[in-house]
Amino acid sequence: MPVLSLHSPLGDITLFEEDGSIVALEWGWSSYQESSPILDKAKQQLDDYFDGKRTTFDLPLAPNGTDFQKRVWDKMLTIQSGDTLTYKEISDALKSAPRAVGGACGKNPIPIIIPCHRVLASNGGFGGYSGDGGIDTKKQLLTLEGAL
Repeated sequence: MPVLSLHSPLGDITLFEEDGSIVALEWGWSSYQESSPILDKAKQQLDDYFDGKRTTFDLPLAPNGTDFQKRVWDKMLTIQSGDTLTYKEISDALKSAPRAVGGACGKNPIPIIIPCHRVLASNGGFGGYSGDGGIDTKKQLLTLEGAL
């Protein structure tokens, strides 16, 4: 499986590709590196995102998850940079429960690119964030996008 690590303002992150699609983004540096055209494109797009030159990603994604999780992740992909939705708004749209949406957010295997950081609690709180640094990282991403 091709793997590419990069430095970011949030710390080191590693991208994983399978069959021509991004399948995961994890915090940390992998000792194994094998790039590919898709991983190189993803790295460039992430660099541009962190430099404030890009607000959307144009990458083939294939996250592994349940049908429900994939529906939540697809909904998150519709949230524009600088905007947010609440867990409740997503659960209402999917005829589900906010807690189930939160669980799917926590299982998102491609954070940042699938923007689970754009999902907030209905009470104005931040909810959680599964990425390294937790809510502090979520706040950094939202600040970068101008949502805070």
